[in-house]
Amino acid sequence: MRRLAAGGMLGMAMLAVPPAALAQARDCRVPAVLPRPAIDGPDAGQPRRDIPTGGYTLAMSWSPQYCRTRTNSPADRFQCGDGGDRFGFTLHGLWPDGRGEQWPQYCRPAALLPEKVIRANLCATPSVQLLQHEYAKHGTCMNMPPEAYFRTSTGLYGKLRFPDMATLSRQPGLNARKLAEALAAANRGTDASMWRIATTRGGWLDEVRLCLDMGLKPKRCRASEQGAKPKETVRIWRGGRR
Repeated sequence: MRRLAAGGMLGMAMLAVPPAALAQARDCRVPAVLPRPAIDGPDAGQPRRDIPTGGYTLAMSWSPQYCRTRTNSPADRFQCGDGGDRFGFTLHGLWPDGRGEQWPQYCRPAALLPEKVIRANLCATPSVQLLQHEYAKHGTCMNMPPEAYFRTSTGLYGKLRFPDMATLSRQPGLNARKLAEALAAANRGTDASMWRIATTRGGWLDEVRLCLDMGLKPKRCRASEQGAKPKETVRIWRGGRR
């Protein structure tokens, strides 16, 4: 989780893309009572790294795939209940990238998020614990209090548009390059080189990621950015009721 370019029409010329849609849930009503998150922090596998930032990644998860095996999970009821297709793309997070192969993380201890912050952002990131984790791991490295970090990340997410994923899921020969072109066509000022597609081991769409510069503007992703290779086939799970 990007320099401005006139490449937004590039994907349109190469791939017929359905009309773009907002990054919104089909139906999102925050429950009256929310669970409290647990403190999240570094450990032996995920150590503290307070190193310089070289850019950012905005990561969006494809919720139907996440919920595919979690429709009966009590911990995921808000996101994955009601058939598992309540949400489309959800905001995973805004991640500072490093200048080399490593990235900053867990730059300082994070207190529990205020409930007001959780409620304001739960329809974008529909997991109380994930909100806590994203601020602890990434937000603490952006020198921002929680309110400002989530205002920034949800603000970027809220401006994105997405192609009709149900139509794309039925398109023969869909690969990572074509999906990136479809995302670029839906978002003026980006081209396919600014998007990365993450898939599961079985080739199912997991996430899409937009590379950003230090000013939080889209830029070309580095060659080292993780993601599916351009010609890798991408399959899209639509959810149990689509």
